[in-house]
Amino acid sequence: MDSNLNQNLRDMKTQLLQKLSGIKLVLTDCDGVLTDAGVYYGESGEQLKKFNIRDGMAVERMRNLANVDTGIITGELSPSVTKRAEKLKITELHLGAKDKPAVLKGILERLKLDASEVAYIGDDSNDMQIMGMVGFTAAPSDALPFVKAEVNYVCEAKGGEGAFRELAELIIESRLNGSIELSNVGVSVKEIVSQSAPNPKMIEKTYKLSSGKRIGPGEQCYIIAEIGINHNGSLEIAKKLIDEAVVAKASAVKFQKRTPEICVPKDQWEVMRDTPWGRMSYIDYKRKTEFGVEEYAAIDQYCQEQGIDWFVSTWDVEAVNFMEQFDTPLIKLASASLTDTDLIKRILFTGKPLMLSTGMSTIKEIEEAVNIVRKFDPEYPLFIAHSTSAYPCKPEELNLRMIQTLAQKYPGVPIGYSGHETGLATTVAAVALGATFVERHFTLDRAMWGSDHAASVEPQGMQRLVRDIRDVEIAAGDGVKKVYESELGPMKRLRVNISAEYK
Repeated sequence: MDSNLNQNLRDMKTQLLQKLSGIKLVLTDCDGVLTDAGVYYGESGEQLKKFNIRDGMAVERMRNLANVDTGIITGELSPSVTKRAEKLKITELHLGAKDKPAVLKGILERLKLDASEVAYIGDDSNDMQIMGMVGFTAAPSDALPFVKAEVNYVCEAKGGEGAFRELAELIIESRLNGSIELSNVGVSVKEIVSQSAPNPKMIEKTYKLSSGKRIGPGEQCYIIAEIGINHNGSLEIAKKLIDEAVVAKASAVKFQKRTPEICVPKDQWEVMRDTPWGRMSYIDYKRKTEFGVEEYAAIDQYCQEQGIDWFVSTWDVEAVNFMEQFDTPLIKLASASLTDTDLIKRILFTGKPLMLSTGMSTIKEIEEAVNIVRKFDPEYPLFIAHSTSAYPCKPEELNLRMIQTLAQKYPGVPIGYSGHETGLATTVAAVALGATFVERHFTLDRAMWGSDHAASVEPQGMQRLVRDIRDVEIAAGDGVKKVYESELGPMKRLRVNISAEYK
């Protein structure tokens, strides 16, 4: 009797996990799932809702790690839901839905999905009909009792407090682990799924950016041409640098964004400097070299046309606020900002992947910065770049083995290298040592006026750098010893004894 019961439980759980691993689209209502059940009114009508950032990040995590999209079907006509969907890149947004099953049928037909490939999470009676049509159903812990009685999975979290994220993590883990040992009968579905991943960070070794490019072991090295402030305040120079980065086949270009009034010490404001625009105060010089919304809008459009990623290092909270109006795939934290707790926290609230640079930092300072990220969200998309903040940096201070040290210390976190040396060989060596991304300052001419040009790579150098990195990646192979066809001729000419398999 007990044996039959155990086998039945195993079969049920196997079927449940198979349903999870086959999900390609998660649909949800809004109130009661992505937000709590309350409605919040602004001065111009119903426009404000309390969205949970963890639930928002779940949308991106499912898309990037499991190739699962999200859709919203709601009877509401809420501008805040529309804005939230735009921010999360949710294209399946259906507001004012009077007939949810009809909306579902339209989605299935348009996306060429089977109903078994769709999951739905809801909390109310108006969700019941559509739940009966899909392959997997879930409900927040505070859903109506009769709804919870009918679903495949009841979340531990409430609506608007991480229920959607909880379902997303189950789907991600089931997709990343096709084979799960069902040895423990009597535990929850969540516990069974998590058995396959005692350390989820070890699984998530690569991260797919919103641009579609991936960073992590096993992927092509993500090569960043750091324009920084080498545009000298000229949009024309910036576009030329973007052009040259595209020719070199770099993965991305990067700029730096500062608010001069915050980043320049007050006692330095009126210090006079000789500049290409004549003699002026230091604060006016820094204002002159900063791009504003007009320039970055042009850069955004230009990079999209050229098919290259772009992003920035944000040096202050106001710079992060400014950059939120652009859809960049990640945000960089410069080495100088590694101890700026407020800045790190503000970046985390964007939900965008964070790339930390570790120049001029101790291991303790790196640990403290990573702990801020992990405390905010243990699974926050994080990249760490080894760096030495000397311009240019001497070879004996590059310490490239730190790439391996960081990889051992933070398993599952893509580790890279931000270099400021002269020459290219050491950056190529960084890739051979395991760097999953590299960054080098980039200029049209090292003799140009400005503080970073001398430690930068010129266009031809960037072309050689990309070429050599790609050659190293190809040459690394798969680590499996084999005899290549090109070796058969020399083998037959030079060897005395030849294995029978080659005769």
